[in-house]
Formats: sequence, C-alpha cells, structure tokens
Amino acid sequence: MNPFSDPVGLPHYLLVGAVLFVCGILCMTTKRNAVGVLMGVELVLNGANVNLVALGSPALYSNGVAPLGLDGPLTAAFVIVLAAAEAAVALAIVLSYYRTMATIDVDQASQLKG
Repeated sequence: MNPFSDPVGLPHYLLVGAVLFVCGILCMTTKRNAVGVLMGVELVLNGANVNLVALGSPALYSNGVAPLGLDGPLTAAFVIVLAAAEAAVALAIVLSYYRTMATIDVDQASQLKG
C-alpha cells in the first residue's frame, strides 16, 4: 500500500486546513510587525475556508451527498468578502499609525491608549 497512490479525500483537505490555521495562529502570536499579524489573520481565515469548502463538496464523500450542501462554499465566499473588507480597514489603520509613529511595531501601539 503506497500512501501516495490513495486519492485525495476529505481528511487530506481537513489536514491542510488545520495546518493553515495553526500557521496563522503562530504567525499572529510571534510577529511584532502589524503586517505580519494581518498575514496571520488571513491564514486563519483561509484555513477555515478550506475546511468549509471541503465539508460542502459532495465529491469527497463516499455516498455523494455532502452534509453541508452548498452552505460550505457560500459561507467561504462570505468569509472571503469579510476578509477583504477587514484587510482594507486594517491596512488603512496601519498606514495611519505608520504616518503618526514612523513604525509598525505592534508593541509601540500601547501609546495609543487614551
């Protein structure tokens, strides 16, 4: 039995989604740069999207019926739209902060407390 000859199934997609999610969490917790933190957020959202699309795909199930139906891909599309809006707003905040403080180090952001 060659593990590389098996067809790609649901566990493979769930594993890729979990790896993306964990990489995003690690990126968010270890980066001091605001842009790096935003990249971690995007990785977390993409990991969730891979899982949603995989769970909504009937081709990945032995009986040909997905438990989520079209809910998975539609939810993933909604998450992509929200991620694009979040990225636009967050980048605007980072640019404004950079113009004020001349740095994008998130440890320096504590000076914004009122």
